[in-house]
Amino acid sequence: MKLEFGQRADLADIRRIGIPRALLYYRYGIAWRTFFTELGLEVVLDAPSDRGTLEVGDRLSVDECCLASKLFLGHVAALVDQGVDAVFVPSLMGYGRFDTFCTKFQALPDLAENAFIVAGRRVRVVSFRIDELAGETEEAAYLGLAARFGVTRKEARRAYKAAIAAQRDYDDAMAREQEKLVRSISKLPAADRPLTILLAAHPYVSHDPFVGGVVEDALREQGACVLFADEADKARSLKKSYEFSHSIPWIVNRELIGATLLLHEHIDGIVLMSAYPCGPDSMCDDAIERCIKGKPILTLTVDAQAGTAGVETRVESFIDILAYQKKGGYLHA
Repeated sequence: MKLEFGQRADLADIRRIGIPRALLYYRYGIAWRTFFTELGLEVVLDAPSDRGTLEVGDRLSVDECCLASKLFLGHVAALVDQGVDAVFVPSLMGYGRFDTFCTKFQALPDLAENAFIVAGRRVRVVSFRIDELAGETEEAAYLGLAARFGVTRKEARRAYKAAIAAQRDYDDAMAREQEKLVRSISKLPAADRPLTILLAAHPYVSHDPFVGGVVEDALREQGACVLFADEADKARSLKKSYEFSHSIPWIVNRELIGATLLLHEHIDGIVLMSAYPCGPDSMCDDAIERCIKGKPILTLTVDAQAGTAGVETRVESFIDILAYQKKGGYLHA
């Protein structure tokens, strides 16, 4: 891809760019915010998800969209209402044959634009595309987008490097904190250790306050220590996942599976959480339940109709069972 700095600056009029607080914002949000800030733009985030966000997104979506996609459209609508000049919606294909993303991430810019056209509204979408297998690299995507804002090649490279470094530093810090927590728990006498639960879910599920926040709060209220699979070291998790399967194509699911294997001996139970009807999760969560033995698993699926209704009760029951087993109890089937 040949970058034409100084020749195509069709985005130079944009001053306020919105980033929806949804989907892969929870994975790459630090990089995106840093990149646009380095380019001199004002980055606008909307409020965290709530019932209103889902209701707006549900009206904009087709029925087949998953809960997470409906929330995404609700966040886009909130940014449009805030008067941003454009909304950043990347198209992410993948970084390799077995490092791909769900198709919804590939088609997300079209989904956003068309949903608002059908609703009689307009949204200006700023995007880039990453598809390493087709030669569309991450660096080229960032630099190509920067060029459209009218910056120099040097300014574009500086913004890209700052973005990648900021995301890496954040991810490394989260992994170190989790490893520190695991070590501190392992040093406690067995009788004093809290129940340690691994929450294995896409980051936009586990860290969205409207979806995963309910589960995290319920677990902590029961005295459990919560570990997040997506906060484990990503490189180690990805490598570990190949011990489980060589054919799973989705990078995020691979990392979640690898993290589950890495943390398996340090946890008392696993909560698998998914946004209905997630295709990759429907296959991978079932594989985890069937193939990763030795730890009790609670599977939770959240949809647009029932939401998180009944989640607290199921979490309480799960923790009660684990606590009973830890004390040496035995439950008949």
